[in-house]
Amino acid sequence: MTNKAKRLLKEAGPLAIAASVLLLSTGCSPSEPAPIIETKEQPSLIRFVAAEYSSETKPLLEELVRQFEIQNPTIEVELQVANWDILSGIYTAMISKNQPPDLLNTNAYAQFASDGLLNDMGDILSPELKQKIYPNLLEKDRMGDVQFAVPYVASVRNMYYNQDLFEEAGIHAPPKTWSELKTTASKIVKTGKANGFGVDLTDNETQAYLSYFFFGSGGGWIKDGKWTINSPENVQGLSFLKGLFDAKLTDPEPTVTTRDEKQRVLGDGKLGMLISGNYFTSVVPREFPNLRWGVGPIPVKDGKAPLSFGVQDMLVSFKNDHTDTAALSKFLDFLYDDGRYEEFTQREGLLPVTSTVGQKLAGNDPIMKSELAALEKAEFYPIQEPAWQSVMDTARKLGDAVLFGRMSPKQALDELQHFAEAHSTK
Repeated sequence: MTNKAKRLLKEAGPLAIAASVLLLSTGCSPSEPAPIIETKEQPSLIRFVAAEYSSETKPLLEELVRQFEIQNPTIEVELQVANWDILSGIYTAMISKNQPPDLLNTNAYAQFASDGLLNDMGDILSPELKQKIYPNLLEKDRMGDVQFAVPYVASVRNMYYNQDLFEEAGIHAPPKTWSELKTTASKIVKTGKANGFGVDLTDNETQAYLSYFFFGSGGGWIKDGKWTINSPENVQGLSFLKGLFDAKLTDPEPTVTTRDEKQRVLGDGKLGMLISGNYFTSVVPREFPNLRWGVGPIPVKDGKAPLSFGVQDMLVSFKNDHTDTAALSKFLDFLYDDGRYEEFTQREGLLPVTSTVGQKLAGNDPIMKSELAALEKAEFYPIQEPAWQSVMDTARKLGDAVLFGRMSPKQALDELQHFAEAHSTK
């Protein structure tokens, strides 16, 4: 090495001197290329447990994961898609084995958050993704200053009905009030061809049908931070629902057949109407292409304001020994990419939670525009309450007892109220 080279190295600083030492130690002259030291990026694992919304869900997500892994060869996504009936059993077993999902699609998160099991999604979401998620939905997934979850998909609930049955029974419009609901169901039953009103008090939708009649009577689950499950309004709502069952105006098996099964019964012409999500418009006509169907509001107690009820499902990330926030962030950006996310929500009949996709779809579809507007002002489950998951689980056990007279509506709601209060103080 010449004196000029030495002087230049000295002026260049320590990094350059270190490089010269490397050259000398490998016997390379300055004119020869230095050896390339390869650094391998560490592989990352994302265990993703997703809920099955329809028969479309699994193939859609499998293809999405395949494309993501092609573009990100150092990130492996271990996908598991499960029906809502068994979803909680799957992730509960994973948690008990200390192998929780890195990403879980669920409908409740606050209990996990209060137990300290969740990552802060604020540390995972990219600024671009956070910016395009509807703020009112994002707020519901926050406790204090921590973003424990992020909205994934949403829906609004409506009354869907078999138009042929309505016309045959001489019904000209869907019911808007409880008295109209009773009259409409009675007319359908009198045709002798179908049951009137489909009610789902199975493990799937008990909390939903309670909500329709709680809010529809002017009540609700919680007010000013306190549980109001056994309020007079809620008791009246559940009593009305039981009255419909006692009068044989509902389907005969509310605690046995699920909403999805009842949708097929409606499509087959054996059920007049039921309350379901806007996904009805995609899922049911696909299976029953000749079905003539209509849509109306959730009936409310006579004199009460119209009810808009929304549901959002969310994604949470559990803490584990291999959490890679950068990998999760990449995957979420891919999952919510406008083109892919639009396809997923459209195929599943769900509402988007991103403004970019929502604005595009609403611009071309007045029904989508009205549903997104309804979502903005809708009532929701109290998902920010840590006891909500346990309250839901307990509510699901009360359907048979109420319908078949082992407990009065007030006794059942008193019991559920006591349960909620006891679990909220733990």
